[in-house]
Amino acid sequence: MMPIPGNIDLALEPEAMSPLALAYVGDAVYELYVRLLLVAQGSNKMKDLHRQAVSYVKAGTQAAFLRELEPMLTKEELDVVRWGRNAKSGHVPKSADVVEYRHSTGFEALIGYLYLKGSQERLLQILAKLGQLIEYGHGQEG
Repeated sequence: MMPIPGNIDLALEPEAMSPLALAYVGDAVYELYVRLLLVAQGSNKMKDLHRQAVSYVKAGTQAAFLRELEPMLTKEELDVVRWGRNAKSGHVPKSADVVEYRHSTGFEALIGYLYLKGSQERLLQILAKLGQLIEYGHGQEG
C-alpha cells in the first residue's frame, strides 16, 4: 500500500467497510493506474489523455472489464464484487444504465478491497490484466 502522509489511520478492515466506501477508494486507485498507464504510453496531449482516461474509467468499460476478469477471480473476490454490485448508491449517472453502473461499482469495490487489504501482489495481477485490455484498445470508442 502506498504511504499516506499525515494522521490517516489506514488500519481499516476492508471487510468492516461499506461496499460503497470500498468502491470510492477503488475508483481512485483504478483511475490513478489508468492515468499512469496512459502517460507511460507516451501521449502528452492533455486533451487526448483526458479523453482516453474517461473512456477507461466510465461505468460501461469497467463493467466490460469485470466480465473479462471474472474467470480469474477467487470466491472471496467474487463475493466482494457481488457485495459491491448489490450496494444501493441512490444515484446512477446519466451516461450509464443501472446494470452497468452496479457492475462498475462491484469492479471498483474489488479494487478498493484489494488495495485496503494490502494484497499488493494480487492487485498488481489484476491491474496487469486490465493494462493488457487497455493496450489492446478495449473500452475505446471508435
